[in-house]
Amino acid sequence: MHIHILGICGTFMGGIAAIATQAGHRVTGCDANVYPPMSEQLRALGIELIEGFDASQLSIRPDLWVVGNVVSRGNPLIEAILDAREPYTSGPQWLAEQVLRGKWVLAIAGTHGKTTTASMLAWILEAAGRQPGFLIGGVPVNFPVSARLGDSELFVIEADEYDTAFFDKRSKFVHYRPRTAVLNNLEFDHADIFADLAAIETQFHHLIRTVPRNGRVVVNAAEPALARVLARGLWSEREDFLSPRGWSLDAVEEQPHATSFDVRFGERSLGRCSLAMPGMHSRANALAAIAAARHAGVEPAAAIEALAGFGGVRRRLELRGEAGGVAVIDDFAHHPTAIATTLAGLRERLGASARILAVLEPRSNTMKLGTMAAQLPTSLAVADQVFCYSGGLGWDVAAALAPLGARAVVEPDFERLVGAIVAATRPGDTILVMSNGGFGGIHQRLLDALAGR
Repeated sequence: MHIHILGICGTFMGGIAAIATQAGHRVTGCDANVYPPMSEQLRALGIELIEGFDASQLSIRPDLWVVGNVVSRGNPLIEAILDAREPYTSGPQWLAEQVLRGKWVLAIAGTHGKTTTASMLAWILEAAGRQPGFLIGGVPVNFPVSARLGDSELFVIEADEYDTAFFDKRSKFVHYRPRTAVLNNLEFDHADIFADLAAIETQFHHLIRTVPRNGRVVVNAAEPALARVLARGLWSEREDFLSPRGWSLDAVEEQPHATSFDVRFGERSLGRCSLAMPGMHSRANALAAIAAARHAGVEPAAAIEALAGFGGVRRRLELRGEAGGVAVIDDFAHHPTAIATTLAGLRERLGASARILAVLEPRSNTMKLGTMAAQLPTSLAVADQVFCYSGGLGWDVAAALAPLGARAVVEPDFERLVGAIVAATRPGDTILVMSNGGFGGIHQRLLDALAGR
């Protein structure tokens, strides 16, 4: 079958493309913007990419159009597809019908930590010889790709609550029908499609309704929003983490580039886990992954051993290079909580005396609306200096960051932003770039400028 994917360069749709190719389908696709790491993966798979959504693509005549949620009514190509009565479906529905049916699906849901937890779980299963399939919204260092079909009944998926497509406004994860569901946390996000936190809680309730009686829900016991979700109904087994009654951790030790802790289940100590990444969020993600793996038959001792070799995820505190004595680190953080957590983890790694220059692109739909502008100063407080790109935003970023005083620089011009960052750096500094997009290739631009000083 020939499928043509609209919005192919998003992490999810790019994963669909990889899995469809591995399943023997011919895959082509189009998107408005192409940037690494997904563009690199698609080219390596030999997938033909078309820039833009011109209606002339109708002449390709694939057997099926698979539509990403980046595409809305008014898009020239989707209007041509509708007018011509061409067959189309969404990415989540295609995945559910063509790949997940009959699989033991392990779905990782939550506002934060989905990518890392899913990557940890996939690696644990891989190290145990289970050869899982997976679709993850990032590129795990332990695997060369973010998605693969796999050679077993197990399939790990990052379960996103964002809507499915322009014609299906349910959350993506309701399509997946997991047997193991991890609920990491739950906060307000995606202000462009959800009115409030209660609306997101309803979607999580719908997810819980799809877990079978012999399935298991692994839930963060410290999250009141998740408690409200489960109070609306739970028909499956439940295991808590970050709870003395369930999975917990003890004897934590933090090093600059790692963390170690004892893993406990109830009163039992199950072993000491070492991770090559610092921070409480990393430890919580590991607990959730160990718990989910046990449901799929991997003993905690084996999971703990596997995590010692877990290399992390690209674009999660990823070192992009060093120049002029300055390190440039890339991270996907874009929600205020994720920004604060990322900065806290980096501060734990570098120590109190290190200088951190935070560079933020408010690019997500929620951030573009300015819904969480008031939370930004607190989320960025750990940074020694803050640089924010305000180009194309319809709200006053400078006013929002005013509580940071002279520490904050807001710049609508990309070139001047790069110049201001470079001018402010000293040898020994660390620049942390946070964006859920390519940010105009700013990482390399900074490295080149720093090298040329």
